[in-house]
Amino acid sequence: MIELKPIRSEADYKKAMALLKSLWGAEADTPERDTLDLLTTLIDDYESIAEPIDLPDPIDAILFRMEQQNLTRKDLEPMLGNRGRVAEILNRKRPLSLEMIRRIHAELDIPAEVLIQPIRPTRNAA
Repeated sequence: MIELKPIRSEADYKKAMALLKSLWGAEADTPERDTLDLLTTLIDDYESIAEPIDLPDPIDAILFRMEQQNLTRKDLEPMLGNRGRVAEILNRKRPLSLEMIRRIHAELDIPAEVLIQPIRPTRNAA
């Protein structure tokens, strides 16, 4: 019987990954598969704490959603304002206002915690 413990260190993580490799492909409805399922949960939990993933930049998130939904800049005008305002925001010249964040969140379903972050300048920005 394999005893599972919380993963609290890099050494624990390496042991868990070795065990994961040995259990990979375990048959469904077996004790080994149950252990594999629990182990993957422990590993996922440790990785989310040890190596958190940064939230995307707000403008990158908007551009990604536009691409997903085949939206144009014109489609953003009801949420952001006139064509010039949309251009300023997407070109990172103007920050999102609270009201814009609310509208984008409601219309495009982008998490508010992504939209409230400061906009990162582009690499070519002066």
